[in-house]
Amino acid sequence: MASNIIEMKNLTKYYGKARGIIDITFNIKEGEIFGFIGPNGAGKSTTIRTLLNLIHPTSGESTIFGLDTTKYPAKIAEEVGYIPSEIFYYDNMKVKELLKYSASFYKKDSKKRMAELVDIMELDVNRKIRDLSLGNKKKVSIIQGLMHEPRLVILDEPTSGLDPLMQQRFFDLIMEENKKGTTVLFSSHILNEVQKISTRVGIVKEGKLIKLEDMNTLREKTYKRVLIESSTPIDDNYFNIKGTKDFKTVDDKLSFLYSGDINLLTNKLSTLKVHDLLIEDPDLEDIFMHYYVREE
Repeated sequence: MASNIIEMKNLTKYYGKARGIIDITFNIKEGEIFGFIGPNGAGKSTTIRTLLNLIHPTSGESTIFGLDTTKYPAKIAEEVGYIPSEIFYYDNMKVKELLKYSASFYKKDSKKRMAELVDIMELDVNRKIRDLSLGNKKKVSIIQGLMHEPRLVILDEPTSGLDPLMQQRFFDLIMEENKKGTTVLFSSHILNEVQKISTRVGIVKEGKLIKLEDMNTLREKTYKRVLIESSTPIDDNYFNIKGTKDFKTVDDKLSFLYSGDINLLTNKLSTLKVHDLLIEDPDLEDIFMHYYVREE
C-alpha cells in the first residue's frame, strides 16, 4: 500500500484577522497526481506556501516525506520541485546562469536533465531574464522545478503564460515524471487542466476544503449532462422533473444536468421526435459548479 508523501492536519493560516485557510486536512499518496481546485482567492496558494513553510501556519501541522514541514524545510526542499504561480528572478542574469545557480542548491548533478528540459521547452538560455516574456519565464520555472528529478512536484497555476502547444508539452512532461514514480500536487482554477491528469481532487472554497474525492467517483456521483436535439418544440417546463438543473437552449437543442431516475427521463424523451441524444459524464466545470452551488 502506497505511503503518504504529504499529510496535512487542520492546517490554518490567518493574515492578522483576515482568512487565509481554515482546517485544511488531506493526504496525498506516493505516485498520485492530486488536483487542488478552486477559484482565485479560495486559498490554494496559501495552502501550498504554508505546506512548504514559505509562510508559517497559524495552527495545525503538515508533513512531507514524513518530516515536519516547519522543522525540516531545507531537507524536504532537496526532493521537492516547486513551480509557483508568480515568478520573480534576477533580471540581469542570463537564463543559463540562473539555471546553473539553481542547480547548485542540490547535491545531485542536474546538468543532463537540465539540458533535456531546455530542449523540450525550447528555451533560449543565452537571453537575459529581463528580456523574457511571461511564457518564457514560466519555462525557466518549469525547468528549475524538474531538473533535479524530485520525488514530489508541486504546481501552482503552472501553465499561465504558456501557449497551447507548450501547455500540452508540459502536461506530457508531468505525466512522464509521474510514470517514473513522482508524486504531483497540481493546483489550478482552470478546471479542464486538472481533469486531464488528476486521479483525485480536492475542491477548496473560501479557505476550506469542501470536497475530497477520487476523480472517477466524483463524476459518477454527480449529474450527467444531457443534450437533446428535437424537431418537437419543447416547453420550458417539460423536463422540470426531480434531478434536473442548468437548462440551456440553443435553436432546437436543449441541454441540462440530470441526477434523477433514468427511466423517468426516457419516458419523457419517448414523446418527443428526437433527432439526436447525448448523455455523458459532466466535465469538471459542471462538477465544480455543482458543489459550489450546493454548498451555498
